[in-house]
Amino acid sequence: MARPVTLFTIQWGDLPLEEICRLAKQMGYEGLELAKDAHFDARKAAEDPGYVQEVKDTLAKYDLGCWAVSAHLTGQCVTDALQWAYDPRLDGFAPSHLAGKPEEIQKWAVEEMKITAHGAKAMGVDVVTFFMGSPIWKFWYSFPQTSEEMVEEGFQKVKELWSPIFDEYDKCGVKLALEVHPTEIAFDYWSTKKLLETFDYRPTLGINFDPSHLIWQGVDPAVFLFDFADRVYHVHIKDTKVNLNGRNGILGSHITFGDQRRGWNFVSPGHGDVDFDNIIRVLNQKGYAGPLSIEWEDSGMERVFGGTEACEFTKKINFSASEIAFDDALKNG
Repeated sequence: MARPVTLFTIQWGDLPLEEICRLAKQMGYEGLELAKDAHFDARKAAEDPGYVQEVKDTLAKYDLGCWAVSAHLTGQCVTDALQWAYDPRLDGFAPSHLAGKPEEIQKWAVEEMKITAHGAKAMGVDVVTFFMGSPIWKFWYSFPQTSEEMVEEGFQKVKELWSPIFDEYDKCGVKLALEVHPTEIAFDYWSTKKLLETFDYRPTLGINFDPSHLIWQGVDPAVFLFDFADRVYHVHIKDTKVNLNGRNGILGSHITFGDQRRGWNFVSPGHGDVDFDNIIRVLNQKGYAGPLSIEWEDSGMERVFGGTEACEFTKKINFSASEIAFDDALKNG
């Protein structure tokens, strides 16, 4: 199968680019989804061809490609640093000197998201995976009561904030792939549909399909993928194990990831409840030929062992569609 198997580097941000390239090659990967700031300086890439060549040379040294750049953390700050929606946890996603200054964090994030379009273009990458935050996530449970007007206002605020950013991506010929995820304005099937409608199905905005965030919500990832396939610009291979034993709940009880008292945990691909076989079949039917990017998150497993096993697992399931029907050969003569 032509789909490359890549590694999302954000969980490996403690390693420099050269080291993660060496390790990724050792684990069997064919490319990297480079995390902005951790392994890719978007501003430097936009301004310095020498830096871009340096990154490309490092990747080439280990025979690795790059088909996507991630700006998840920066994107989260665009919306969630609004004065009326400010979350102090964002301080860890922005430069330290901006801590506690939501207006400055948001201004920084908007400019960084724009410059990332130019940095990606300079790298020859046409997809940026990202988060966009949500001014209404805290309203997900309707008590105190959440009105339809409040929800609509939230979606319109996102459109107002992000449309100028999208304009910059259009200039660069780069698309944005939103990871549908709790805390985002689109976190399940119907909120995704509403977001696409809010932007009038603008081609700039697509989806970074990640089944791990859907399955514990009770959404069938393969059904979601089938219906939104034309908007899937990038795919994450990530798994979740649901552990609803009568005591554990799906909201997690404020218990740290990896603890067996949680109702669900992220686990290494193949160790959870995601039906990857069905997902690959949908991808084949819909003609997706982009990367399968492993976002490795498993607090209960040593990461090099897990990253290696995850790569092997993904290559094993990365089969092509048949070019003939199985019963074509059932003919006389």
